[in-house]
Amino acid sequence: MRVVHLIGGGDTGGAKTHVLHLLRELNRSIDAQLFCFMRGEFSDDAQKMGIPIHVIESGNPLIGLRELRRLLSGQQVDIIHCHGARGNLMGNLLKHFIKAPVVTTVHSDYRLDYLGRPVARLSYGTTNLVALRRMNYYIGVSDNITDLLIQRNFHVDRIENIHNGIDFTTPIECVPREEFLGSIGMDIQPDDVVAGIVARLSPVKDVPTLLRAMKLACRKEPRLKLAIAGDGDDREKLMALTRELGLQDRVCFAGWVKDVNSFFNAIDIALLTSLSEGFPYSLTEGARMHKATISTNVGGIPALIKDGETGILFTPRDVEALAGHLAALARDPERRRELGDRLYEKARAEYSIESMVRRQLDIYNSILSREARKKQIQSRKTRKERRDGVVVCGAYGHGNAGDDAILKSILHSVRELDEYVPITVLAKNTLSIKERYRVNAVYTFNIPQILWHMRKARLYINGGGTLIQNATSHRSLWYYLFTLWAAKRCGCKVAMYGCGIGPVRGGRNIKLASWVLNSSVDSITLREPDSVEELLRYGVGRPKVRLGSDPALVLKPAPISQADKVLLDHGLKPEGRYICFLLRTWWGFYEKAPVLAAAAEYAREKLQLTPVFLSINSLQDGAAAKAVMDRMDPPGILLDGIQSPELLISLLGRMSVVVSMRLHGLIFSSLSGAPLVGVSYDPKIGSFIRYLDYGQWTDLSAVTESWLTAAIEDAYSQLPRRQELMDKTNRLIAVEKVNIQAVKELLL
Repeated sequence: MRVVHLIGGGDTGGAKTHVLHLLRELNRSIDAQLFCFMRGEFSDDAQKMGIPIHVIESGNPLIGLRELRRLLSGQQVDIIHCHGARGNLMGNLLKHFIKAPVVTTVHSDYRLDYLGRPVARLSYGTTNLVALRRMNYYIGVSDNITDLLIQRNFHVDRIENIHNGIDFTTPIECVPREEFLGSIGMDIQPDDVVAGIVARLSPVKDVPTLLRAMKLACRKEPRLKLAIAGDGDDREKLMALTRELGLQDRVCFAGWVKDVNSFFNAIDIALLTSLSEGFPYSLTEGARMHKATISTNVGGIPALIKDGETGILFTPRDVEALAGHLAALARDPERRRELGDRLYEKARAEYSIESMVRRQLDIYNSILSREARKKQIQSRKTRKERRDGVVVCGAYGHGNAGDDAILKSILHSVRELDEYVPITVLAKNTLSIKERYRVNAVYTFNIPQILWHMRKARLYINGGGTLIQNATSHRSLWYYLFTLWAAKRCGCKVAMYGCGIGPVRGGRNIKLASWVLNSSVDSITLREPDSVEELLRYGVGRPKVRLGSDPALVLKPAPISQADKVLLDHGLKPEGRYICFLLRTWWGFYEKAPVLAAAAEYAREKLQLTPVFLSINSLQDGAAAKAVMDRMDPPGILLDGIQSPELLISLLGRMSVVVSMRLHGLIFSSLSGAPLVGVSYDPKIGSFIRYLDYGQWTDLSAVTESWLTAAIEDAYSQLPRRQELMDKTNRLIAVEKVNIQAVKELLL
């Protein structure tokens, strides 16, 4: 594999470190050539590291392009990899002559790269923005940068992410502390505490906040001193501010420091005060030296710095908070050692240069596989055969963990069949879907966009849940029937995936549903036998109908340690005895709230079960829980705001009994064999419990205190049979494979 890297050559800081270390290690596995467009420290360091480098010294991009073409003449280039504004511009020019995919690594928020330099921002910044939009693929150096690209509507299915890595294996030789600090002009006493920052002296690094915080912190801890390693346009302004604050005897401006290891070895506290970051190398460089770190809570920093565990985070520009943290750490050497050691262990495990290089090679291979797949599809004879992609429709983006679980399962299944197939999800909250699942998303009612994607796609999936029903609204039924009809008319194969059916009320609605399903759907898989009977009642017979189970049953629980942390954070013991209520508002619910409250009190007093309330829909279910808790004394524990289906599954695994109005509350609980009680606002509750073959249920309108307390007692008595109950769940998990088999027949 031959990869050409393009970069301006004037880069400093994290971008420079990333590119040079990456290129050095990549050349052990592939042919990775570096081209930069000015001679200087960057190119000199590359040559010293043995990196194959060509320097093109021309400020004219057309002359630079001509030289690039000459140097690459006769070579087979597989990928063009760009870094920074100049690299992005040259990559876009080069791709017209070298037929290779172009990828760029985004090291920071490109809108802030020229902060405080309006002319450069207008010229270089605008050119870079245009170039970025024309790239084939993107790599963010942190999850935050990746999310930033998604928020700005870059193609989500072309974005990858990578963590900056650093060498944790090579022994480090450092100049002794006193000698090094003396070499940068810093006079210290034996008991002084030295804080230090490595940063480009530009507005985005916000060093003024650090200087003002130092002024306050030194009043509390006179031993504090500050070393600033870095240079930039703001140096004179910062030195003037230092004099204005009376800190000239406490602050040392060291300029660019070549020996970064000795710098971090010499300081006691590492600092970062940036307003925006991708993932700064100074974090891992400090971590390698076991340094306690205080940083702003921006960019990809929280991925490494967990506040209070592996470091301390504060809000950007919060002078008083930073001053307080500085003074507290300066007074507590044991706390500094503890934070530094924890940071080192996390960084060594997750941010090594070996893992960075492996990830980069994986990205290259992924790009080449995607390009090969494109060529294969484009080579097909007919336009119909060249169709590509899957459109998935359901009740997504509403904050419902049950629907999220269905979507996760569908996406996982489709990716198992074709790893690189383009997927578009129709959703209410498109940004949430893009960020969490890294797929394209279109607003549920953006009909022109939906039809555009349908005309390109190969398969349309009406995914999971009970979508063909009008118990909630006639418009919901008509919408989903319309999308099925439209998908078929646009040329898609159409699948209904792990669905529930009904109730559909009204003769005309039943006729409409029957006509659309018979004329527009190729395959239907259903999640329980009652839905099979419902389809037969509607007269649906043309599509291939198979009985499977709910797609959410194949999800795996989060590590139990995550569930235990949630419990501990709410003052609960992980091994305690709990009854969990998963409730929702519905017609007649508030009339039954006293019944549910009395049952919860009974479970606490008679069975010694602590009542816990969980939400499946984080936007709605809290109101139902509060209505019941307000009638209890004490009110029980509300665990709200948990959107991860996997974490909910783990939490429900800690419950002794589960009482649920939510179907996916029952499904998630069954994955750990928790004894169940269903309160049904919809036939799907009873349908699932009958199919599962354990647990009791009754309609919400019929629930009474005597029935509910008896059902809870019976469920609690089943607790010793938990493994036997799990076996019943495993039977449904086994038949869930029917869903993906149906998609496989249509997609491949």
